[in-house]
Amino acid sequence: MRRSTTTELSITLALLTIMASAGCSRKAVAPRSSAGISPAASEQNSPVKGNETTMVAVRFLEDRVRNDPDDLVALNKLAGYYLQLHRETDDVKYLKLSLRSAQASLNVLPIDQNLGGLTALALAEFETHNFTGARDHAKELTEYKPQSSFGYQLLGDASLELGDYDQAAEAYRRMEGLNRGTVGTETRLAHFDLLRGDISLARRRYDVALKLATKDSIPSAETIAWCNWQLGELDFGAGDIAAAENHYQTALAVLPKYPHAEASLARVRVAQGDLNGAIGLYESLANRQSDPVDAAALGDVYELAGRKQDAQKEYSIVEKVSLLDEFNTALYNRHLILFWADHDLKVTDAYAKAKLEYAVRRDVYAADALAWSALKAGKVDEAHSAMNDALRLGTQDAKLFYHAGMIEQAAGDKNAAQNYLRRSLELNPHFDPLQSIIAKKALGQ
Repeated sequence: MRRSTTTELSITLALLTIMASAGCSRKAVAPRSSAGISPAASEQNSPVKGNETTMVAVRFLEDRVRNDPDDLVALNKLAGYYLQLHRETDDVKYLKLSLRSAQASLNVLPIDQNLGGLTALALAEFETHNFTGARDHAKELTEYKPQSSFGYQLLGDASLELGDYDQAAEAYRRMEGLNRGTVGTETRLAHFDLLRGDISLARRRYDVALKLATKDSIPSAETIAWCNWQLGELDFGAGDIAAAENHYQTALAVLPKYPHAEASLARVRVAQGDLNGAIGLYESLANRQSDPVDAAALGDVYELAGRKQDAQKEYSIVEKVSLLDEFNTALYNRHLILFWADHDLKVTDAYAKAKLEYAVRRDVYAADALAWSALKAGKVDEAHSAMNDALRLGTQDAKLFYHAGMIEQAAGDKNAAQNYLRRSLELNPHFDPLQSIIAKKALGQ
């Protein structure tokens, strides 16, 4: 998961700016980025609790908009705060509200007079998986403000999601030249390093980002929790379960009930053989909101625990929520493809969806989804070709190697199949609660 560099500090400063200018005439302003704020020397500051701080800003801004629906300052800032709430809670309703606020702003004044609205729209488009729109609007931002790093940040992010890695590399090069040594820059470069298989460099960059976030003048709980979660994901992906648990627990200590860390901690419990502990964490998440990713994971743990009826209930939620409306379909499309393929459900539909997505998004994980669904649909040659595309950057991901191994097995290349399956399980024997069991059986373990 990628994230914006906006922190509670930028939220607080922006809110104070809005309050100070409450009686002024309207004008478009771009949301502040924490990247432009120098960290303090002291590390003793206490993180601001994200939800409390953000909700104060949101309530104030919503009142502003109710009193004046054409208030550009409030609309643009509100769009950013809704995205912050989504990062803190993982509740998709805030994505819809963010997009609505950005669109309302641009209905008041067009882009050429409203760069704040353009920025808000590009961010909302990215978070709602309209990566083509985000890319195009990010390009506009770089043209309007070529000396600002933000447009290049977003252009790089969108290009990665679309699989245009050359454009992403160039955008990030420009970003780093304008904004070196910040949380936003380091985390983006870390993600790109990870895609290209350089786990050690990615880890160093995330460590740097965490230190920068901790030293900020008003440390952001969400930013610190997110950096710890990312480090935990690196450890889990490399099979270091104990180190991963430590990072997830640290994230939860900083930001209690942080959904990403809770879900990842549940995966740790499965890896440790504590199915009841995993179920408890996933059920806690499910009680707060209905998320198809968590529902699929809970269903798999129920399946492992022999609670097949409960598993089927969760699996039905996955499809229901993923296809709830056009918005959810865009947001959860790739997850639904992989869910269907993993569980041998609607494999023809999974393949058709993956084919359509791959026509727009050519990133390595879109290629992987196409390869895996093509295999399940009986299209081995196409699966093999797509899998080669998925592995083209050298990404070190146990699930990619597992998919490659099963495709080679179907293609009749036993040696290649064994090699990929061995690499998968050596990298992370717990990469998936159910699929790792299949991998071990295929390898003869």
